[in-house]
Amino acid sequence: MNTNRMALFIVVFAIATLIMGLSACDQLIGILSDDPMPRSMDLTIPQLAGINGEIIIGLVSPQTGRFATYAPQGAGTGLALEEINSGQLGNARIRFITEDSRSTVEGTVEAFNKLIEQDVPVIIGPGTSVQALATFPIAEQNRVVAFSPTSEASGLSAIGSYIFRTALTTDVKIPIGVNLTQEKLGYKQVATIHNETDPYSTNSDEVLKQALAASGVTVLTSETFQTGETDFSAQLSRMVDGAPEAIFISSQPIEIPEILRQIRQKGIPDDVSIITPLISISDVQEAATAAEGVITFANWTINAPTPGNQRFVKKFIEKNGVEPNTFAAQSYAAVYILAHAIANAGSTNSTDIRDALAQTKDLETVLGKFSFDAVGDSVYDPIILSVENGKFEIFD
Repeated sequence: MNTNRMALFIVVFAIATLIMGLSACDQLIGILSDDPMPRSMDLTIPQLAGINGEIIIGLVSPQTGRFATYAPQGAGTGLALEEINSGQLGNARIRFITEDSRSTVEGTVEAFNKLIEQDVPVIIGPGTSVQALATFPIAEQNRVVAFSPTSEASGLSAIGSYIFRTALTTDVKIPIGVNLTQEKLGYKQVATIHNETDPYSTNSDEVLKQALAASGVTVLTSETFQTGETDFSAQLSRMVDGAPEAIFISSQPIEIPEILRQIRQKGIPDDVSIITPLISISDVQEAATAAEGVITFANWTINAPTPGNQRFVKKFIEKNGVEPNTFAAQSYAAVYILAHAIANAGSTNSTDIRDALAQTKDLETVLGKFSFDAVGDSVYDPIILSVENGKFEIFD
């Protein structure tokens, strides 16, 4: 990030308290298509009034680079687009212009600038918190809505009033997860490990330690690693020496399977709980038996009884040949949330869309009843899950 962008970040962060609050916006639940699903379990999109032709939306996703393995899960946006365009918007149609983030900050900045030059009112993205830190100020400066489905580090939406996110932030779901798991498992002494070069991971670790302290839990050992590291044996050895009752991992999901494998190779006892605030089913499948028993603080689960969820899962599998993960669900929900806002705004102007998004209240989505808070962060109920026989189950 250059000096001007950093200065902008500081300025908009300082005035974040002036960002508008929420107002009520009732939404309807209905039937989207002729699929044999109960009406109470499906979603609807309001008809757009006075808008014709294409609504151009920017989409930034990792088609290449280290996060490209998650690109197929971006199909959640494509599935939502197909459903929304199938007669639900009257004479209007949404079209994505997609740019590759290349899984880097530099690539994400280039993608945002390229889309802004094409006068898109909204950009869906970016994927990670470090990318969001670099691109949210650019969107705010250009008055373009940036809507990230997956970034979770706390504080980023306060960068400006054009910033919105679908994922629950670390300061929301981690304290809830710590309180519930500590109450049920009774751990008093733990160890943590996090990626010290990744903003999401450092923020997650910081929030974890605050929540653990508030619950009277002692952190015996706090280890770090850097992006690109693959050998965690030294850190894990020091953690084992402390005999923790639980181990907390704060990392991008792409690094978690190898950490889990090496934890098991170290012979850490099965009664030591392994907890990570962020892991997807694809990471669980990659880690195989090393993921058994892992606990996570989630935004979504495949079996959630939320409106439209089972239909979404069924169609996603039919279309892509794999189960959706949480990133697919969050991206799918983001497109629906955005379509509702465009319909309610009756406009393709970015400021009108921003105002309509800010008014989103108790909207039925596959994530549950969804609202935005005063700074554009999501509000809905988190879920605590554990891995059992290679699948996520509700933790109890």
